[in-house]
Order: sequence, then structure tokens, then C-alpha cells
Amino acid sequence: MSDRTLFGTNGIREIVNQKLTPELVVKVGVAVGTYYGGGNILIGHDSRTSHTIFSNAITAGLASTGCNVLKGGPAPTPALQYAVKHFKLDGAVIITASHNPPEYNGIKVVAQDGLELSRAEEEKIERMFFDEAFVRRAWNRLGRVTPFPGIIPAYKAAVKTHLDVDAIRRRALKVVVDPVNSVGSLVTPSLLTEVGCQVVTINAQLDGVFSREPEPKPETLGDLSATVKAVNADLGVAHDGDADRCMFVDELGTVVWGDKTGAILVEYILNKIGTSTVVTPISSSKLLEDIVTRNGSKLVWTRVGSTIVTNTMKDLGADVGFEDNGGLFFTPHQPVRDGALAAALMAEVLAKRGQPLSKLVDALPQYALVKERIECPNEKKAPVLEKVLKQTEGLNRLTLDGVKVFFDDGSVLIRPSGTEAVYRIYAEAREEARAREIATWGVSLVTNAL
Repeated sequence: MSDRTLFGTNGIREIVNQKLTPELVVKVGVAVGTYYGGGNILIGHDSRTSHTIFSNAITAGLASTGCNVLKGGPAPTPALQYAVKHFKLDGAVIITASHNPPEYNGIKVVAQDGLELSRAEEEKIERMFFDEAFVRRAWNRLGRVTPFPGIIPAYKAAVKTHLDVDAIRRRALKVVVDPVNSVGSLVTPSLLTEVGCQVVTINAQLDGVFSREPEPKPETLGDLSATVKAVNADLGVAHDGDADRCMFVDELGTVVWGDKTGAILVEYILNKIGTSTVVTPISSSKLLEDIVTRNGSKLVWTRVGSTIVTNTMKDLGADVGFEDNGGLFFTPHQPVRDGALAAALMAEVLAKRGQPLSKLVDALPQYALVKERIECPNEKKAPVLEKVLKQTEGLNRLTLDGVKVFFDDGSVLIRPSGTEAVYRIYAEAREEARAREIATWGVSLVTNAL
């Protein structure tokens, strides 16, 4: 959050009661309500301890501009996005910091079509916020505040329409679900049970402190891996804080990188719907390009950010999108990241393919992937990138988002995070030793620049 900027890569995210205060959030609510110009606006949230103060602050701001506020309560982000379009509402504001630690919270703004706002629309809200160009209604024209039940049943029913439920029932998979004590626990365990899976849960009670870090990755999913092995499960499923992402653990207890499970899901979807356009950020592995190409489809690269993927899919009429962090987008349902849909589709893949996840992963083109992160204050991100760009002049590179340098036997992406004070380094190659070598080189560029 800078002098004239509120929104990052994916909404507003800051530490509670430091930069993100109730006073600031009320003002954001007034700006967002001015942007909407009235109408019925849905409010929902994840399980973070601060959701109450910020939901109430946003509600106050919206109602002051004449917006009617519909309180959806705790629900996954994709369920709230689906509700906006399904129930013909005028928009939504979601209180969540997604994968960030529990001391963070954030705000996502959703349009009438259920999609997060594009950057151009976010800038309109920012101008209203900083210029204080607000609409304020008289005492007798304030918006109403009412409960809005029924979101989760409608969402689960919609997901099921895209599944071969009979095939999943016949397979009777055992699945362990770890929804990180947040809103994924309200959907994924019951959804998988309803389509015929035997479900075991861990970290499934709502608790805004969280039993593990909200970002699902190998170093945070040890308990899920151990549980999958202990109960002889076929699959492990892990969500982030707002359940728009899904990472998987195979039957051996191995956490599988999102690039690999994403490639499996994307190929399965393309086989179901036919050739299409697939949209993915520059951070994704070449593995996805291999899969899309061999299925006769077109791959489009974007800058990193789920809203960028979503809006690119919308502009191109693409059916499928994917992020390497476990985000799957499927336009016939909705072109947004959807963790419960991804979990249910993976159950269908295992049921229809008749092979365990480890075997499906082994059959993919193999790339070693190394991910690193370097702490970097937000104010230093731009000058560091300028230096890295200078250091990589003359190399085979893309500067779509940060810089991605290509070698004959691998590549490395160096980019500043849009949600955290870090630089991310993603390196890949056919051999792990080479991937680590390339990653080390990428890290040295950033550390030298710092």
C-alpha cells in the first residue's frame, strides 16, 4: 500500500491494526460503495480473528452510500463469487487475506459477474478513496443490512453439475482434507462425501489462529502427508485460507507441486471439452506448455495474479486457467480460482483414470522445480528489479512480470511478490542439480541488487 495505491496483486492485504485498521476499512467501504453506486452487495469472510471488525467496518461504509448489505457470513471466496452471479446481485466484498499468515487480513472487491475487479476498475476505487470523492446518503436513504443464507448449498450444487458423480461413487476413494481451520471446511469435506468419497478431516474446525500456515506447500503439509499414509488414503487435499486454491498429496504421502497436479487437471479437462485456450502466469512450469501443446490447444502467458488470469480468460473466451500455486479456473463453472472444484475434479480424474496420483505424476514430462524467496522491503522492490534487468541485459528473457531468463536447459523467473515483502525465485530444469544451480544464480542477482 503506497501513497496512491490500495490494491496489490490480489486485493488489499496488510497486517491487522497496523496499516489495515478499522478506520481505513470504513473509508474503503465508502469508496467501494461510491463505486457501486448502490444496489445489493454481498459481504463474506474467512475465519480470521479480525473478520468481525472488518466485516462491520465495510458494512458501515457501504450502507452509508446507500448500498444494501447482504451478510453471507463465512464462506469460501469462490462460493461468494458464484453467489453474486447466481443470485443476480450487484457485487461483493470479501474479507480475506487468502494464503497470508493469520496476522494479516484483506479485502477483495467483486463485480456483478462474480469476477474480481480488473486493475483498471480498482484504480477507480483508489481515486475515489484518496480524493475522498464519496457519495454519502441522508439518514433516510441509508442501505439496509440483512442476513443472506443459502450460499454454500447453491455453490455445491453448481460444482456437482460439472462432475461424473456416478464414476466417483463407484471408485469410493478415501480422501483426507486439510482446510487449514478456515472456510474450506464448510464445503470440501461435505462435497466430497456427497459424491461418494470417504472423507477424513484434519484442521477442519473454524479457528482464525490456524493450525498451520495458510499457504499449502510441502513444508506446511506434514500433518496431511502423515495422515494420508496413516489411514491408507487415496488422496490428500489442502486449501489456503479462503479455499480458492487446492494442493494435493498422493497416496504415498508426497506433496505434489501445483504445476504437476495442474497439468493433470488441465489435460483431463481438455480431453473432456476439446481443444481450447489455456491461460497461465509466467511463473508456471514449461510442463504446462508441453501438456497444452500435445493436446492441440493454445497456451497464453500472463503476468502473475489470479485477477489477471481471470480477466485474460474473459477477454479471450478461454475455458481453462491455471496457477502453479494450486489455482484452477474453469469457465463453464466460473473463470475464477476454485479449490473445491479442483478437489472434486481430481477425485473424478482418479476414478476415471483408474491409477493412483503418483503414477499419473510419473507419466508427465519431468522437470525439477526449485522455489526460493528473499525478504525485500516493498520500497526496494522497484530499484532491485531495475538492477536485475540491467544485470540480465542481452540474455534470452521475458520481462512480462519481473524477468524470466531462458537457458538451453532451463529457466529462472525473478519477480517481486505483489502480496508480501519478498522476491520470488522460480527455477526449473530437467535435472534437479541444474535447477538448483540456476536458482542460486537468480538469488545472487537479487542479493547483489539489494
